[in-house]
Amino acid sequence: MKSLTRTLLLATCTLGLLTSVRGAVETYAIDPVHSSVGFTIRHFFTNVPGVFTRFSGAITVDREHLQNSSVTATIEVPSVDTRTQKRDEHLRSPDFFDAAKFPTITFKSTSWTQTAEGAFDVAGDLTIKGVTKPVVLKVKLLGFGPGMQGAVLSGWEASTTLNRNDFGITTFPKVLGDDVAVAISVEADQQK
Repeated sequence: MKSLTRTLLLATCTLGLLTSVRGAVETYAIDPVHSSVGFTIRHFFTNVPGVFTRFSGAITVDREHLQNSSVTATIEVPSVDTRTQKRDEHLRSPDFFDAAKFPTITFKSTSWTQTAEGAFDVAGDLTIKGVTKPVVLKVKLLGFGPGMQGAVLSGWEASTTLNRNDFGITTFPKVLGDDVAVAISVEADQQK
């Protein structure tokens, strides 16, 4: 009887521990309506901005141990928008993104390192035009809180600088700079 009681007590404690660990992890879906993925690149002497208008992703968060969090994201290359149709069509061409052959850009985090209160270096694998390279996003947590109609939201900002040559985008070297500054703003909805 003591052995059965001990086994039941151990099973109950283990189940409670697993439930509390599972309860600490939350998944948030990126809300594209309230988020943005932007970039700038030098064209001769000025910086030209652009955005991607279609993207998706998920952030899995352990609020007690944010370094255990993870993020995945997919950007639809054909959605590139620089406010000039002719330029956008050229960016979708094989000279640049080759959107017909490589329709998505993907990111998957590999580690989160806290650098300050609410700030993280999020390392991960970025794939553009079939080339995967490690990158580090400078990420800032803006907060967690209630949204409209009972939603629970999280807010994030991220930035990095990429060298376009690393991903096989090497055209027009005298016209365009090599560095592309990326700025991301995310509002994400908790999934139930």
